[in-house]
Amino acid sequence: MRCMNCGAELTESAYCPKCGCDVSVQKQAIVLSGLYYNQGLEKAQIRDLSGSIDMLKRSLKFNKLNVPARNLLGLVYFETGEVVSALSEWVISKNIQPEENIASEYIENLQKDANRLDIINQTIKKYNIALDNCNRGNEDVAEIQLKKILAQNPKLIKGYHLLALLYIRKAEYEKARKLLKKAIRIDKTNTTTLRFLREIDEQTGTATTLEPRFSIWGNHPAENRDADMGEEKVSGDTVIQPPAFRDTSVGMTILNIALGILIGAACVWFLFMPARTQTINQEANDKVTQYSSQMSTQTAEIDRLNQQIASDQDTVSTANNQIDEANNKANAYLNLLKAVNALNNQQFDVASNALASIDTSLLTVEAKAVYDNIYPQVSSTLLAQYKAVGIAAFNRQDYASAITNLEAAKKIDSSDYDILNYLAHSYRLSGDTASADVNFQAIITLFPGTKKAENAQTYLSGTASADSAAAAQTASADTSSDITAQEVAPETVSPDTAAADTAAADTAAADTAAADTAAADTAAADTAAADAAAADAAAQDTAADNGDANGQ
Repeated sequence: MRCMNCGAELTESAYCPKCGCDVSVQKQAIVLSGLYYNQGLEKAQIRDLSGSIDMLKRSLKFNKLNVPARNLLGLVYFETGEVVSALSEWVISKNIQPEENIASEYIENLQKDANRLDIINQTIKKYNIALDNCNRGNEDVAEIQLKKILAQNPKLIKGYHLLALLYIRKAEYEKARKLLKKAIRIDKTNTTTLRFLREIDEQTGTATTLEPRFSIWGNHPAENRDADMGEEKVSGDTVIQPPAFRDTSVGMTILNIALGILIGAACVWFLFMPARTQTINQEANDKVTQYSSQMSTQTAEIDRLNQQIASDQDTVSTANNQIDEANNKANAYLNLLKAVNALNNQQFDVASNALASIDTSLLTVEAKAVYDNIYPQVSSTLLAQYKAVGIAAFNRQDYASAITNLEAAKKIDSSDYDILNYLAHSYRLSGDTASADVNFQAIITLFPGTKKAENAQTYLSGTASADSAAAAQTASADTSSDITAQEVAPETVSPDTAAADTAAADTAAADTAAADTAAADTAAADTAAADAAAADAAAQDTAADNGDANGQ
């Protein structure tokens, strides 16, 4: 024992030998601390844990450095299920006495089983949650949680108390009595347990038996035990009667053994097997339920992922469309810039190609104004380009490409006979009669009273077909030699001849030009007759129209 003032070793004297301080009170406190420790130890040995906790707390109140009392208090806390409080006491004890302290062993053993420690900590948290549910009125949920808590930590006395209180509230007194009996086995003098039991006894009118039941010999009086052992008293004297003799032959022994085996087998069959079968069925049902739950969870997860994939695909598609639109707009501006530069360099072909690839719907108002400004300067080049490409496509029977280019040329010059004629026949040969009629009607309107209009009139819906007209022209050599020659090679007419024919104003000059053309065509009729029969009717008629135009 050391002086609390200077730390010097004390003697039997009431004063410190070094500083002279009066240490009689200190010695008396240490003695009282030891006395309470002994009383707490005695109570713990008879499982009076509540009383032991009270004594040990008093001992530490007089001497907080009493390491044995602190270690024992931790053990008692641990036995009542309060592991956190136990660890707190052992840690304090280890800090007071780091060497040769059994508290280190307690902490080490508890930390070795990490799973058990984690389960105990979880039970403490769940107990607090259950208590909160009780305060909120969720007693059914709290009851389920407390059952799980006591299954994992069967020494938690507070859990027994709370669950028993719920049973008492629901008037289920026998269930509460059973729980409190388990609690009383842990702590025999816990005041809360005893108070709840007294309340149950008052409500049921039945006293709770806390003592264990003894054997029959402990409950029977002496004379009954004597009678059971074959003794009886007659006139004050004890007479021992010998046991009755029974003849047990080999046959009877075998019969008894066989009966015992049969009885045992019957017990197994009628008692054990049904229970075993029920257990197996229950396990199978539990597994089916578990697998069903897992499948439902996985199915929901798959559905969620599929929805997320679909959403991501929509996002990617939208982004790609935006990128394409931005690229198209950028190309439109690049082509516009290219057209402007080409126009400045007097490169009309390059400018026309650039303008032809521009989608004006993608241009802003300012860019559209630039486009409208330079478009008239290159329109003639564009017109010639579209017209040439369209006629070439028609000649190779690519009517779709011919329609596309001739329509573009028509937008520039809608009064050009060649454009209208080739475009009308392209529509006719591709099967679009309505669009062909529109263009034939435009020829009739633009060139009234001419051979061009007459030929266009024959191809309108309801008139003779192009194939019939071509066949009639080929069959009649006398009346169609001029037409045939003109149908075969309309492009062979030279620009000078076409210009001269067009410039002639009087009828005599027109007849002379027609005669000259007929003579030239008659000379080549024999050679071109076979080709004219195989040529497409549309090309023939278009050529004939061009020849007639030259004649006029």
